[in-house]
Amino acid sequence: MKNNSKNSRLAKKLVELSKEDNVVTESKVSEVLEAFRQLHYRYHLKVLKTYLNYIRREVALQTAVVAAPVQLDEASLKSIETHFIKQYNRPIQAVFQKDRSLIAGIRVRVGDDVYDASVAGRLKRLAENVY
Repeated sequence: MKNNSKNSRLAKKLVELSKEDNVVTESKVSEVLEAFRQLHYRYHLKVLKTYLNYIRREVALQTAVVAAPVQLDEASLKSIETHFIKQYNRPIQAVFQKDRSLIAGIRVRVGDDVYDASVAGRLKRLAENVY
């Protein structure tokens, strides 16, 4: 138990070191991994697995995955990005993902939060409310 919490604290510290202006960057992650490789830490695999999970979560929190049935233009993506930067008060990058199952509208996922403004989502909510 003690090692797990120690490994978790170390992994969290590594994540903080992987940020530049409060954003995880590839160059910082590379630096952290190189420095960690030079340490000869006994439980390195456990720490690295925990670090990977934390990094994935951080990247998801700074990414807005915008799903739509058709390609969105850059202005629309930039507008969505700006909206979520203001809402979450942190840097967020919008990334487009094509999803033909949506029929019309968009669905945006930021971390664990999902914002559904699609026809498919509305139909699903209507069907759930009928029964």
